[in-house]
Amino acid sequence: MADKITIKEIFESIQGEGPYVGEKQLFVRTTRCNLNCKYCDTDFLCDNASKDYNFDEFFEKLKQSDAQVISFTGGEPLLEADFLCEFLRKYKNRLNKKIYLETNGTNANELKKVIDYVDIVSMDIKLKSATGIRFSLISFDDFIEVAKQKEVFAKVVFDENITNSEIEEAAILAKKYGILLVLQPKMPTSPNISLEEIFNKFYDKYKNIRLIPQVHKFLDIR
Repeated sequence: MADKITIKEIFESIQGEGPYVGEKQLFVRTTRCNLNCKYCDTDFLCDNASKDYNFDEFFEKLKQSDAQVISFTGGEPLLEADFLCEFLRKYKNRLNKKIYLETNGTNANELKKVIDYVDIVSMDIKLKSATGIRFSLISFDDFIEVAKQKEVFAKVVFDENITNSEIEEAAILAKKYGILLVLQPKMPTSPNISLEEIFNKFYDKYKNIRLIPQVHKFLDIR
């Protein structure tokens, strides 16, 4: 069992992505990731401010916030699943906050460890055209089977290179599980992209979608 966690930063801000946009949350950013997406906006090179916490120290830090939701983000928080499982088992009721998990959806076995303590799962569907990494969307089935025990939605980051086959595959996956599909254009958007056209291509195949850009970048907040 891991008894410490390394955290890059902890800060309060307004959620700028997905269906909970505009909500005050306490963001807890972990340091490690198992992917290297080309659109990633997190700098893991300058991590001199990263800090280790044990269970009690972590609780004391998180309880200081009056935000009603803790967003575990990264990096990939599920790489810290052993610590988070034990921490949330001990302290979630005392924190009295919802747990919002932002994840790349590639660690189903790690999700199983923490799903009992998570309230909302925000899962990325990775497209090769945006990430530079090839995924078979079938690989997300195991993850969603676990995540659907709680509220779950999928987020698709895309740019002008998105293909019709990627749109179809993502729509089929979301439709299979009946989950909300959030379309998130890479920021800043290219002048060569028609967001309305891409939205309509998705909508023709699946109706439970929303087009939501990264609002925090418009607001110039973290």
